[in-house]
Amino acid sequence: MSEAVFFFGGFLASQPDIDKWLRSARVLKPAVEFIGFPWPKGTARADADSAVKGFSKGGKLDSVIDDIQGNDADRIYIVGHSSGCAIANAVHAGLEYIGHHVLVALDGFKPNNDQLDEETTQVWGAMCEGKTSMNFPGPAKGRGRVYNATNCKAKWPLHFSLVNTNSTDANKDLVDGDLSQGYLNCGANLCFLGR
Repeated sequence: MSEAVFFFGGFLASQPDIDKWLRSARVLKPAVEFIGFPWPKGTARADADSAVKGFSKGGKLDSVIDDIQGNDADRIYIVGHSSGCAIANAVHAGLEYIGHHVLVALDGFKPNNDQLDEETTQVWGAMCEGKTSMNFPGPAKGRGRVYNATNCKAKWPLHFSLVNTNSTDANKDLVDGDLSQGYLNCGANLCFLGR
């Protein structure tokens, strides 16, 4: 079965950040097609409306929807991290057909109720030694999933553990809120595949 992943980075995720994630993901799962998108340039806020409006500029949202609809993979994952979940949710909502599409929210904006009604939808949060990630979803209408992280109980490392398995509290810059450190030594977290 062929698989493709369309990944939308969260607030301030740069193209180099996405490239790090893509390189790691392609090494881990070479048979899977991975496509990634950074946070939309010029989008200064992390709310859902700003994310979708910023990504929609220049017809980008419609173009990505067309690319997904034209992809011939047997299973297509539409994955967002943090505020990038708003973009992933909007892309999924714009598809004409969703029969072989899996919407994945990684510690970010939850999908809408119709999307949560889809059996394939996944809503992930992270946990480490009793600490939960900042957007921990709970049951999410039965779609909630838990990634058990290691060595990261601080807010930002735990949040980034859902995209980077090498995220750790030892990264003091990330602990202090330097989001540019979220993809440091990136080991792509592909917990959502094969579910």
